[in-house]
Amino acid sequence: MSMNGEAVLENVRRYRTIASLYRQTAAFRPHQRDSLLTQAAEWESRAVAELEAYFVARHAPSQAPANMNHHSPSYTPSPWQMAAA
Repeated sequence: MSMNGEAVLENVRRYRTIASLYRQTAAFRPHQRDSLLTQAAEWESRAVAELEAYFVARHAPSQAPANMNHHSPSYTPSPWQMAAA
């Protein structure tokens, strides 16, 4: 099933919003922090997988560049780090 770009972006926006809510909740529930952050990472992974699937399907008829670097669906972002000013 193919989706248009707007539907994919809407899904990604929703997935990332859900992930953000899990992270916010983790800040206020220290006893559930690990579980909530795991859930947030899973929603972020869904967002990345949806974007990747869309672009791979979109470029499927043409030959993809050899140096294209895809993340696996189990992609988990690294923890947020603060940048020094």
